[in-house]
This record gives sequence, structure tokens and C-alpha cells, in this order.
Amino acid sequence: QVQLVESGGGLVQAGGSLRLSCAASGRTFSSYAMGWFRQAPGKGRTFVAGIKRNSGSTYYADFVKGRFTISRDNAKNTVYLQMHSLYPDDPSVYYCAAAVRVTSRPDEYDFWGQGTQVPVPS
Repeated sequence: QVQLVESGGGLVQAGGSLRLSCAASGRTFSSYAMGWFRQAPGKGRTFVAGIKRNSGSTYYADFVKGRFTISRDNAKNTVYLQMHSLYPDDPSVYYCAAAVRVTSRPDEYDFWGQGTQVPVPS
């Protein structure tokens, strides 16, 4: 079992930056690939970024390339999502999730955090 807790969300102005963190419990964090998803009201969860177990490879949705960066610190059992140039159409609840491999499919992730809100007023 892996328990995930996101933090770092909050109100940010358009064009601003924010860093989300996701702390994992358990000693198996480094065994999992990690992903960040977001979900707007009334919509499904959308893949944002993913990172392999050893941080060797990262993957991004086209709409965040060049703006967001995913990273992880296995010694701290934490994965991060640094977000820059946030737009009013970026607001969502952001979730971190753990899976055996990086994938954009939310149904292939085994563990999820509770989510953290990132509102961006227009």
C-alpha cells in the first residue's frame, strides 16, 4: 500500500507559478512510477505529467510542455510538479498517483492522493 498526500495548492494569479508536492508513505515509493493528473469540474481526470521510478524519463501532456516540470526525490518519498505560466483554463483539482509504469491512463494507476485545488482567476 502507498498513501499519497498532495500539498501546495492554492490561489494563484494568471501567469503565476506554483509548486505542488506529493508525499508518499511506505518504503516502496521508489518502486512506483508517479503521475500527476488534473480534473476540472464535471470532467474526467486528465494526464498532466509522469516520471519513471528512477527519475530517468519524464513525460508531459502537450498542453503543459515547457510550462510544467515533474521531478521526484526518492530519499524523501516525494514527487513534485513545478508549474509556471498558469492560465485561467488551468484551474483544476490536481492529483498525484502511483503506478507500475508511467501511463496517461488514470485507470492504470493503483494509488491516488486526495487532490489539491489550484484555482486561477481570469
